[in-house]
Amino acid sequence: MNWKSQEFIWLDWTIMAVGILVVAWAVWRSIQKHNRLMQGADSQDYLFGKGEPWYIIGAAIFAANIGSEHLVGLAGTGAKAGVGMAHWEMQGWMILILGWLFVPFYQLMNNKLGKIITMPDFLKNRYTHRTGSWLSIITLIAYVLTKVSVTAFTGGIFMQSLLGLPFWYGAIGLIVLTGIFTVLGGMKGVMTLSAIQTPILIIGSFLVLFLGLSALGGGNIAHGWTAMIDYSESLSVGADGVRYGTNHMFHFETGDPLYDDYPGFWVFIGASIIGLWYWATDQHIVQRVLGQRNGESSDVVMKRARRGTIAAGYFKLLPVFMFLIPGMIAAALAALPGSGFSLTNPDTAFGSMVKFVLPAGVKGIVTIGFISALVASLAAFFNSCATLYTEDFYKPIFKGKSEARYVLVGRIATIVVVILGIAWIPVMMSLGSLYSYIQGIQSLLAPAMVAVFLLGIFSKRITPKAGEFGLITGFLIGMMRLLTNIFTNTGKDLKTGWLWESTHWFWHTNWLIFEIWLLVFIMLFMAVVSFFTPKPSAQQIEFITITGDYKTLMKQSWNKWDVIASLGVVLICALFYIYFW
Repeated sequence: MNWKSQEFIWLDWTIMAVGILVVAWAVWRSIQKHNRLMQGADSQDYLFGKGEPWYIIGAAIFAANIGSEHLVGLAGTGAKAGVGMAHWEMQGWMILILGWLFVPFYQLMNNKLGKIITMPDFLKNRYTHRTGSWLSIITLIAYVLTKVSVTAFTGGIFMQSLLGLPFWYGAIGLIVLTGIFTVLGGMKGVMTLSAIQTPILIIGSFLVLFLGLSALGGGNIAHGWTAMIDYSESLSVGADGVRYGTNHMFHFETGDPLYDDYPGFWVFIGASIIGLWYWATDQHIVQRVLGQRNGESSDVVMKRARRGTIAAGYFKLLPVFMFLIPGMIAAALAALPGSGFSLTNPDTAFGSMVKFVLPAGVKGIVTIGFISALVASLAAFFNSCATLYTEDFYKPIFKGKSEARYVLVGRIATIVVVILGIAWIPVMMSLGSLYSYIQGIQSLLAPAMVAVFLLGIFSKRITPKAGEFGLITGFLIGMMRLLTNIFTNTGKDLKTGWLWESTHWFWHTNWLIFEIWLLVFIMLFMAVVSFFTPKPSAQQIEFITITGDYKTLMKQSWNKWDVIASLGVVLICALFYIYFW
């Protein structure tokens, strides 16, 4: 048997088949045990889960974030553009903001309302009912544009590059498999699968990293790293012949071909806005820290949630090394004479590396982790879709229905979102590279949501109508920009005519700079509207008013080790920025 085969052999397929069955059995056993303990189905339990340990919460947050856009898009971006996209990945420090700043407010609202909240619940109680409903609509649209469509598309590419399956077989197969898993498993299934696949995914990806560096360095990992950096420094050649390199986080020179994608310090600010929305206010992520066991005090719940976010902060330091840098290695290896490695499509970088560097048998084990990661990530989105529609639309209209009915309605809502996501794929393919597309869409959705959450929590003067108008206005402006992106090739095409020329500033401004100014505009707009609309009621700002007793609970929820662990995340992020400045 050829242990160094660069293709899947019978051993890999056998290990994959057995491994998938073992994982399925472990998830099923966990769900059955959980159901016996809970004594019956409950829609809250199905959608949110109940009080998982902090390390499971951290793994679930990490797993919910890792999807096929990382296995395909992030590695492909690394192969094409180097480390610039790490701004969106080196965000372990941003998850700490969720645990230290936002979780106490979310938990306070849970206590006030006597139930686990969704993010639309938060806005309905702080602003108006329409504000929360609009957030649900915007979030579902975001899932169609950036989650389901992207995961289906990239999942097909990954299965094609790694397993040789036809594109649509891999894409549709992934969705069907995930749909079955989500229907049967709920949030408990997502949490369990996350705990199983996270270590496999991490170990497998680092095997690809180190073995790839070894192959590039002729058996020496350190030499491979040097060769990768040297190759990266020779890329991004400007019109003036200057080699600006792709081994930099920041690109300050306008002559640098990567300046438009990562313009100076603007890129850090823009990535942080998207990060704040995603990590601190998106239902997809926040849902993982909201579950709690009956009878637990607020300080215990906050402590578990915060430590889960700290663990997730450390996990979030890994994807750059798991996916982006292997993409850079793939590009350097393909350019190395006599390496035997070829890369015709950057988006196949990671799958091609798995086949090229991992020995027989190990390929099968690692692929189990990758498939589980894809299913866990997509299942998390499916579960969030079910939660948003059921809790924020169906339940308020059809009260008193059975729990089984609510679960069924959530599943139907998920199917609709999946169909819309697949239909969006052709448009998505016309809007640039995969990872840039994702961040571009998020840059249009994030400013409005960041504005309403930040001002809603930290300013009692912002009125209910200001929140409602700010969210709707910001969303509509973002969608107008999306339409111009479709018609102008994301601002790259020249357009003539009075309308296009008079609005040149709107559709041609760099996407990151546009995002930043959109956030500033929405916040100022909300402040102005607040001068002319009725003030919030005492009840609307009650849950953001932290009393003395609650301050005591907050202090009891952390100790010095939580602070030290959090500072460790910040330090590692800072060191990465310094190295790749």
